[in-house]
Amino acid sequence: MKSVIKYLITLCCVLFIQSLYAQSGPCKGKVIDGITKEPIAHASIQINNAKQGTYTNNKGEFEWPFNGTQQELLVSFIGYQPLTVLVNQQQSSLVIELQSSNNTMQEVVISANRDVARRSQAPVAINTLTAKTIQDTRPITADQVLNKVSGVYMVNLGNEQHSMSIRQPMTTKSLFLYLEDGIPIRTTGLFNHNALLEMNMAAVRNIEVIKGPSSSLYGSEAIGGVVNFITLAPTALPSLKLSVQGNDIGYKRADVQTGFTSGKWGVSVNGYYADKRNSYIEYSDFHKEIVSARIDYRFSEKTMLTNSITWMDYYSDMPGGIDSTRFANRSFSNPQTFTYRKVRSLRYRSTLNHVWNDRSKSSVSLLYRDNSIGQNPAYAVKDDYRRQGNGWVGKKDLAHGEINDASFNSYVLIAQHKQQFGWKDAAIIGGISADISPSTYRADYIRIKKDSVSGKYLGYESKDSVLTHYRSNINNYAAFLNMELSPVEKLRIVASLRYDLFQYKFDNYLKPSAFSGSPDTTNHFSAVSPKIGFTYNFSRSIGVYANYSQGFVPPQVTEMYKGVKVPNLDPSVFYNYEAGGWISLLKGKLSADLSIYYLDGTNEVVSVKLDDGSTENRNAGKTLHKGIEMGINANPVKDISFRFSGAYSRHEFTSFNEKGVKYDGNEMNGAPNWIYNTEVWYRPSYVKGLRVGVEWQHLGSYWLDPVNTVKYPGFNVVHLRAGYLWKGYEVWVNAINLGDSYYAYTASKSSFGYSYNPAEPRNINVGLSCDFGQFFKK
Repeated sequence: MKSVIKYLITLCCVLFIQSLYAQSGPCKGKVIDGITKEPIAHASIQINNAKQGTYTNNKGEFEWPFNGTQQELLVSFIGYQPLTVLVNQQQSSLVIELQSSNNTMQEVVISANRDVARRSQAPVAINTLTAKTIQDTRPITADQVLNKVSGVYMVNLGNEQHSMSIRQPMTTKSLFLYLEDGIPIRTTGLFNHNALLEMNMAAVRNIEVIKGPSSSLYGSEAIGGVVNFITLAPTALPSLKLSVQGNDIGYKRADVQTGFTSGKWGVSVNGYYADKRNSYIEYSDFHKEIVSARIDYRFSEKTMLTNSITWMDYYSDMPGGIDSTRFANRSFSNPQTFTYRKVRSLRYRSTLNHVWNDRSKSSVSLLYRDNSIGQNPAYAVKDDYRRQGNGWVGKKDLAHGEINDASFNSYVLIAQHKQQFGWKDAAIIGGISADISPSTYRADYIRIKKDSVSGKYLGYESKDSVLTHYRSNINNYAAFLNMELSPVEKLRIVASLRYDLFQYKFDNYLKPSAFSGSPDTTNHFSAVSPKIGFTYNFSRSIGVYANYSQGFVPPQVTEMYKGVKVPNLDPSVFYNYEAGGWISLLKGKLSADLSIYYLDGTNEVVSVKLDDGSTENRNAGKTLHKGIEMGINANPVKDISFRFSGAYSRHEFTSFNEKGVKYDGNEMNGAPNWIYNTEVWYRPSYVKGLRVGVEWQHLGSYWLDPVNTVKYPGFNVVHLRAGYLWKGYEVWVNAINLGDSYYAYTASKSSFGYSYNPAEPRNINVGLSCDFGQFFKK
């Protein structure tokens, strides 16, 4: 695999040099994104005080009619600030860089209906983290940008590991769907809450977050929210950007971003290497290397083939949470000395896009995934010395654990067609998909030696004892349809429907027993997911929306086949009712959006205690989630911008009996009522390129357990960021946790005691980047 990556990088460098000498020609122009340097297709080029004009082609290129010695061109495109450019006959070529608009209501989104659409015509709660937001933030981990979205709290579990909360409590359950360019990162039935480990943030252009169920378009697990990472396309001009950064708690990282377009070819290679040693928590080192390569070939203005590949190698110590005593004493000593997580992943995608005419286009995508996760997990370590009845039994210097490995391959086909009609501005998007994903899992018992005085787990020895070993084939076939029309002016009705069929085939390599799992079996599931909504725009500045949708989650493999019997499970279904609106005032200097939701969860899988004392998974759980989310963006004066993102929510157990304990009427654990994030940026006009920002993150109190006995008080934390961009050089300094607040990213209570994931103390991250593409601009 490494040889393939090296070959692609070599090819990229050769074509990069060649492209430097392929930029000559008649008087032409290019319109590009001012940050990503990607071409902007179909941008409007108008000559001021004249009726002449044109549009850019798919490569962002245009030729303008020229009459006289000097003319003004008005360049505009939705989602960008319009720009007036003065040109004359002496200019042989022109490169026009557009900057993102602050008016989020008029931006373009992709995730709302699987195709390009105006935000104001999408009847969903959707937020976009733009390339500008990502560049200003310079995030080390994805949570540092995702937590700017109202109602989103991505939990930092260290070393890019995470869990999520979007219209759900902080949870590791399969209630969120993560996409890369509209395609799930992982397959159905094998959800991993750490899936975003596999994302290459160096290759991300922007991020779109849909809140609420989207199963009608994207299928299973799209319940609390969908996070779509949209990757960088080849740049219109040669670009080679190198950056390095590091902080004072052991983190170091180097990035490379490069791209260009030469004739019919476009190439982009992006990646980074991150490493952390001797941080504030013992035994918490990690390293990650990831690279993405993309090659576009444009057969014609109407047909393009895109091939992309992402490869990652990841290792992390797995310290786990610390107990209440260590947390109270602010001790970052770690009892785990050998636990780890290793992840290797490969994703390859080939997409053929064809535009039949102005109203019709199709795409076909083929995807291959190869993923493995090897672990000596901290969560599997259990002390032999334990409470039993009114006393204690077992050995104090003994513990039990496991080493496991989970891997899968995927072969995916997705075909989609869009057809627009002249009647009522109607449009239909329909398609089919097939995902064939064989997987294997094995867990081996290990015997652990524990120091009974210090509490540290010192080492282990492997035993000839296989706990679990099986193979599962997961096949998911689906068909989807999205329909839109405007029966009257200003009103847009959107309806979508998806049918999913699943086949789980389970082969147990061990003889069924209390430890080795279920007998061989095949199970089938199906789900129909509807959604209907509307938007009504009173003007370009104010609009409302409402929708009804359903989402579903099929049983996970671990829920089906972990016990000695195969339970009779159905998909969990969530019913969502939602309304909201948006407004833009003062010529876009002030904008706000609001959403209210009511989400009813049914058929949720719970572990039920039977009369004989054993447990069984059943569809017996019901939960209720309701809340209000708000976002405000303002530019009160020229040099200052302000953002507020906040949410109030309540998550309740409606009917939940877990292992004989009833939680009916209780608030769900890990579910703060208040989450909000506020940020102010200052960009002085007298120092072009300078930015200074202050961000305040608040997480309210929440119950540590479902019985509602103990609460964690939540936290407030402040970050300070500053950067300076001059030509192609940039330097930035981020002070994370400026006030050195002591808090936990997440906390919980179980029968084993309390667990806290302590947050990073105050740390200073310093970075430097250089875009060498600036030296080749004409």
